[in-house]
Amino acid sequence: MLESKCIIIAGEEAGPKSNKMGGIWNVIDAEAKNLANLIGKGIIDEKTAPSIIVAGPYYGHSGSDWNKGLNRITDMSGLEEMEDEGEIFETIEEIKKKGIDVFAGTEQVNGVKIIHLMFRTNDFCRVSTEYKGQEMCLANFIKSEAYDFINLDSMAYENLDNGMEYTHYLNLSYAISEFVKTLVTLREKSAEEYEDKAISEFAASLMPAVHVSLHCHEFGVFYTLARLKKLGISVNTVATYHATLPGRSSGHRSIQKIRENDSSWDSGVPVNFTKLESLSAYSDVVTAVGDSTRKEIKLFYGIDSIVVRNGIDSDSEEIDWDKKTACRKKIQEFLSEKIYNVYDSKMIPADRIIPIFSISRIEIENKGYPDLLDSLVILDRMVKVEIDAGHLDENYRVVCFIVAAHGPKTNPPENFPINLPEEVLVGEEIRLQQMIKARGLECSKIPDGSRHVTAVLYPQWISDNDGGLNLRPDEFMAGCIAGVFPSKYEPFLLTGLEAGKEATPSIVSKICGFSDALTTLKRLVMGMGGVIVVDNINLPYLESIADYALVMDYFIDTYTDDKVKYNLLCQEANLLAKDMNWEEPIKTYYELLTGTRME
Repeated sequence: MLESKCIIIAGEEAGPKSNKMGGIWNVIDAEAKNLANLIGKGIIDEKTAPSIIVAGPYYGHSGSDWNKGLNRITDMSGLEEMEDEGEIFETIEEIKKKGIDVFAGTEQVNGVKIIHLMFRTNDFCRVSTEYKGQEMCLANFIKSEAYDFINLDSMAYENLDNGMEYTHYLNLSYAISEFVKTLVTLREKSAEEYEDKAISEFAASLMPAVHVSLHCHEFGVFYTLARLKKLGISVNTVATYHATLPGRSSGHRSIQKIRENDSSWDSGVPVNFTKLESLSAYSDVVTAVGDSTRKEIKLFYGIDSIVVRNGIDSDSEEIDWDKKTACRKKIQEFLSEKIYNVYDSKMIPADRIIPIFSISRIEIENKGYPDLLDSLVILDRMVKVEIDAGHLDENYRVVCFIVAAHGPKTNPPENFPINLPEEVLVGEEIRLQQMIKARGLECSKIPDGSRHVTAVLYPQWISDNDGGLNLRPDEFMAGCIAGVFPSKYEPFLLTGLEAGKEATPSIVSKICGFSDALTTLKRLVMGMGGVIVVDNINLPYLESIADYALVMDYFIDTYTDDKVKYNLLCQEANLLAKDMNWEEPIKTYYELLTGTRME
């Protein structure tokens, strides 16, 4: 009997390319491409290589995204057209007959094809169908079926504040599961079309039996798992948590809940989303990206899971020192010019500006921004003493970018972000800017030396046309001398590895999901190395913020006084990123999804 294998990686992100990237999409994209690469290299050696499919939502135009603020628009122009033959193409044609629009495209990675299937779900209310003899729209069919299958009370859930988002997740999960069901049953359905048994068997012999493995990232597509299980469709499944909803709500208090075995949920946890998240129990295997997330899954849902960490792509063998130098110079000259323009002040020599950065979602307490700002005040006093003592040139100024935004700014003001009028800011951006000013860390204080350290809020999605630095994220990280990530709730922390990929040293909190991996790092520098962990779990607050300041000062001193040692710190940070590549996580996922033992 003919057989074929198919691995489907699903999640709610507007890939393969859109005006909103990052987060889960980066992980899904990396998993697909690294899986293809391992197959192409023969590291995953199968007689019949599996088809790789990435499944997600399709937002074809402005306004079609459930989140009107993000206004994601899916761009598939970089993909090739899909061949109009084979079981996957036939499956697409079948589900289109049911009113489910699918947009398909392919790309090649190391000679292996990746198929992107993007499902349009915002028009299900206009598709007519029937459920239990009653005519209704497809959207109502999905809700009715979900209630019968697992008592999912969509009538109540869709009337909550986040009802539109909930409905989108339910529709997307239905569409993906219907694709999987149709793909798995295509062979027997085709055979059933013939009344003659011999002809039916012959027709079936011409079509392969498709074995599907499904990897669902995050709660937005977990109903897919439950529906397939209820339908009795034979599929190997893995559900991956990047965090938990109750954990996100508790944020920096979640570690205390784990210690006290306190499974209560804080107010504000979205009950409809947590119901979807709990559906991971229908999966064959549940994974978590870090140990704290694994503990949260057990605490809040009673579900056992295993840890499979995220990785990072680090293709280049050598560090691009010229890139780092050029990007740093651009950042320094930008700051020197903009500070002079905005404050009509003394020109700060560009080469005396020391740029550092922190970047994350704008969750002020969870991301530890108060800790960072308080540590910058301490750092300012330390730098002042070093200048007064003659250990540091009097012109040195430290500028810490805090990159955090609710969304993209389409028309940033001139001299952005040094010029940052309040009307440009929204929501938590306003509070964060006020926190900077309350600590006297605004830029206006550094030209005359009343402050030597400043925090610059960068409320924008970093890109090469963002109206500010106009640097890509990798260029921005490469140009800064260090990254600081003081999170109090951080399931993994990809940004720390992204910094290491660009050979930029970093400071990470102990709470972050990869901090324990540092024990495996090959040390190039005795003592304090290129990635330093600050204990923000066990130490009192004053001690932890003092440690952040001391480590920042260590990186600054090394950068200004000992370039050879500083370059070794850069190399060490880069080694961590290379050590935490995607190969081992992908092998583990492949083993979990297919049952194939990897060496």
